[in-house]
Amino acid sequence: MAVGKKSQTVSVGGHRLKITNLDKVLYPATGTTKADVLEYYARVARVFIRYAHDRPATRKRWVNGVGTMKEPGKVFFQKDLDDSTPEWVERHAIEHKDHSNHYPLVNNAATLAWLAQIAALEIHVPQWKFDGRGLAQNPDRLVLDLDPGDGIGLAECAEVARAAKIIFDDMGLRAFPVTSGSKGIHLYAALDGKSTSVQVSAVARELARALETEHPELVVSDMKRALRPGKVFVDWSQNNAAKTTVAPYSLRGRLRPTVAAPRTWKELESAGLKHLEFEEVLRRVEKGNDPLAELVDEMPGENAGTGEKLAAYISMRDPKRTPEPMSGSNDSSGTSFVIQEHHARQLHYDFRLERDGVLVSWALPKGVPTSSAKNHLAVQTEDHPLDYGSFEGTIPAGQYGAGTVTIWDAGEYEREKWRDDEVIVTLHGRNGGGLGVPTRVALIRTGGEGKKRNNWLIHLMKPVPATGQSVSKDSVASTAKATKPKGKRHSAGFVEPMLATLGTERDISDEDEWAFEMKWDGMRIIAAVQDDEARLFTRNRRDVTSTFPDVAIDIARSSRLSSAVFDGEIVALNRNGRPDFGLLQQRIGLTRVRDVQKAMSTVPVKYFLFDMIESDGESMVDDSYESRRARLREAVVESDVVQMPPAFDVGLNTAISASRELELEGVIAKRLDDAYRPGRRSRGWIKIKHHRAQEVVVGGWRPGKGQRSATIGSLLVGVPGPQGLTYVGRVGTGFSERELEKIALRLTSRARKTSPFVDVPKSDSADAHWVRPDLVGEVQFVEWTATGRLRQPSWRGWRPDKSPSDVTKEQP
Repeated sequence: MAVGKKSQTVSVGGHRLKITNLDKVLYPATGTTKADVLEYYARVARVFIRYAHDRPATRKRWVNGVGTMKEPGKVFFQKDLDDSTPEWVERHAIEHKDHSNHYPLVNNAATLAWLAQIAALEIHVPQWKFDGRGLAQNPDRLVLDLDPGDGIGLAECAEVARAAKIIFDDMGLRAFPVTSGSKGIHLYAALDGKSTSVQVSAVARELARALETEHPELVVSDMKRALRPGKVFVDWSQNNAAKTTVAPYSLRGRLRPTVAAPRTWKELESAGLKHLEFEEVLRRVEKGNDPLAELVDEMPGENAGTGEKLAAYISMRDPKRTPEPMSGSNDSSGTSFVIQEHHARQLHYDFRLERDGVLVSWALPKGVPTSSAKNHLAVQTEDHPLDYGSFEGTIPAGQYGAGTVTIWDAGEYEREKWRDDEVIVTLHGRNGGGLGVPTRVALIRTGGEGKKRNNWLIHLMKPVPATGQSVSKDSVASTAKATKPKGKRHSAGFVEPMLATLGTERDISDEDEWAFEMKWDGMRIIAAVQDDEARLFTRNRRDVTSTFPDVAIDIARSSRLSSAVFDGEIVALNRNGRPDFGLLQQRIGLTRVRDVQKAMSTVPVKYFLFDMIESDGESMVDDSYESRRARLREAVVESDVVQMPPAFDVGLNTAISASRELELEGVIAKRLDDAYRPGRRSRGWIKIKHHRAQEVVVGGWRPGKGQRSATIGSLLVGVPGPQGLTYVGRVGTGFSERELEKIALRLTSRARKTSPFVDVPKSDSADAHWVRPDLVGEVQFVEWTATGRLRQPSWRGWRPDKSPSDVTKEQP
């Protein structure tokens, strides 16, 4: 969006919209411009529409901005649409005694952008929807507005909210809190749509009176303003059909750009509870954090926003000329999948997973991969209606996707992970289907901007295996024997670790909102403790308890809890007390008891704990980082092996200086209010490195020359990309002679005749020996070249805790 232009025309969801005065400041206190407001509403459109869909929208407009405390901006309260409203804005009328008003429906991102363009900062909606004929339905949700009187604030509102939650629970209703962005808190509860607004208002009024009866010193339910000072007014009247409430995720016309922000109940318990501003809300939304999402699931009818999701699908098809379905079934399982063989201009397969009322779809030019050694391209396409899951037939010539469609396999799937850049599911097809057996696949987004953003890889994964044997801690030897691997990976007690995003100092805007930990050069380990036993898992679920029995025994002894799941890093320290990844390599991969015991005496390790995921069977993933660290300190007694390095609050520059002085890798910045996101690469954790490192997949090697003529001269390495394993260069330094011998033995058993890379230059492949690309290593390098090669890479060691599917190109 070109700030500075007087006007420009943009296309949003296929609708043209003229936008003007992008640099106009709408919030003088923060310098927030119309461009910022447009960007905010564009980025939250998906969740905003979920709660405003098919509801008449009343607007509060600050055309010249909200002003200042001394000179507040003028606000226009608008119901009816004026003549300048774009024709494509959906609308319905509400009839009054002497007139009718036409209200916009915020059913798509284009309408939300138009509202931002006209400076409609606040958008208010009722608790009921229009049906398809434009008739008002019964309310599908109840709302209470907890409004603090003079002399009290948000903390007292939170206290009343918790009291109200008890009453909601007794009524069989689930309450969801929203800090209003103005003064108080809104509480929402889903309804079945069988009661009228009059009936719902009566219930809300009785609920408010019950709160006043139980807490007369704090609550008032009477409308008289004279009674409100020092108390929380529970406004039940917004359930009236003629009343509205500011929509969740709407901006507020306050001095600062606060938002009506959905919150968790745990957040309401925080002593530092405050209203959120739009940048904070954006971070939450983009991490997939929407505490109000389950409210929609409990309301009747279709999933909200389904019409918006299918807009692209419908716009590309003529229902009069194609037999393809144009709607979705409401009786679907919620976890259906289908793979369709599509004989279009080119044969391909369409892979579709049910999600939020639609089939999320990818085109697979080469179908589902049959080997984990080779990934296939998956191009994300438009969402399809649920009924497409049973569609077979011929799409006529001249129509989009013309050709014959048949079902290759279909059934149900188990979801292991679903986020914006990675999906992992296990497919259970039908008898006689193309899959044949339960199939675990990962979809990994590899694209960047524009059309390439739709590029993914589909990777065939190994199935999740059965639970393995527990650990005894009678002695190190018996521990190692009891957990000696039998060729299987274990999953009991495993929680996928949260991942950090590579960044720079520029990513940390307000240092007071972050803690800074040292980045340890070791092996990420999840420790699952149950009674007096512990099991250790790598990031890719590999059970390494028998490799590090000293850590397993010590964490079990150190834990004050009967059961817990911890997150940390196993490191080996050199003679100077510095983490040494090369030294740790001497212990990685050892399984024989004799080898493990010998290595323990020569390479002792530490387990540095930095997070806690479960406490006595209670998940802590929704708790803030600050809360989890406090619980961690209470739950563990430090020992010589198990330690809790401090988190610094002295500022980023000081932390980075300390990291350099200690000769560490860098710093991990962690947001104090951020939840734990299992398996997700979150911007709530930012890793800031002193040197550049890259995980790579080894796909071949070249023989050495001179003194290395009898062994390996360099490794040929790559990073998975849209077309397969992309070659990124040769690594010929960083090895000791002993390491080269071990690597040669390891690669000999993996020999293959053809290159696993998609693009190796002839100069590098002339005398190459190719290997099966299933081993991951790590290199240090100076920079990426213009041709996508590693400049001056140096070998750091193997990463057995990573799978090839885990490897992505890292660059800030």
